[in-house]
Amino acid sequence: MKFIKPKNTNAQRVKWEVSEQTRAIVKYYAEFTEYDESEIVDMFLKNILDDKDFIEWVSKKRNNKRIIKQMEAEELVEEDKIG
Repeated sequence: MKFIKPKNTNAQRVKWEVSEQTRAIVKYYAEFTEYDESEIVDMFLKNILDDKDFIEWVSKKRNNKRIIKQMEAEELVEEDKIG
């Protein structure tokens, strides 16, 4: 038997405005994948960490260790993408 592990998302409500089209896309994609809409948004936004230009920008920032910790992107440091 495999035990269920906690998600540990530390989720917090944010106040953003998105278009009606974006809301519809997220809604129907969530329905398709059977995930919550918030989980879909969370998964997609984490793909930003694959943007090489963004990672390069973070690596050039002063005090980037704080930024890396906030993004919980330690794996990028280990892969020498940042730092």
